[in-house]
Amino acid sequence: MKRHFFTALALTVATVAIAPTTKAAEFEPNMTQQSRYEVLDRGGSKAIEDIQTARLEHLDNQTKAVEDIQAVRLEALDSRSKGNVHTLRLEHLDNQSKAIEDIQAARLEHLDNQTKAVEDIQATRLEHLNNQSKAVENIQSARLEHLDNQTKAVEDIQATRLDELDSRSKAAVQ
Repeated sequence: MKRHFFTALALTVATVAIAPTTKAAEFEPNMTQQSRYEVLDRGGSKAIEDIQTARLEHLDNQTKAVEDIQAVRLEALDSRSKGNVHTLRLEHLDNQSKAIEDIQAARLEHLDNQTKAVEDIQATRLEHLNNQSKAVENIQSARLEHLDNQTKAVEDIQATRLDELDSRSKAAVQ
């Protein structure tokens, strides 16, 4: 940009310096003056255009640099956001896994409790059946003992009757 400016300035100075000597041969002062203005206008306009072009180019470069920086920042933010979303997803999955594990543990505990309850009920039933069997055995034993006692009593009565019959038969025979 500086180079364009200095080039335009040098051209203007050279034009201004050369123009009076070339026009000196002419006698008309208005023509010389008018030529100088034309040269200055052309040189100045060109210099101004070059400066404006250089400024626009510089502004374009700055704008592009700012856009590049913003793009990099947005990309970094996207990466961080994606990382945060990924972390949140992992936390959510961990929480779900823990909840499932808790539910399964509760179900297993419930099944264990049910199994223990069934085992307790079965043990109680077996004990009740054992008690009933013992009671039946005791009753049968008592009945057998009673029958034995009755049988002995009948046998004793029969023996006593036979003894009496024998005594009577012996007494009648004598």
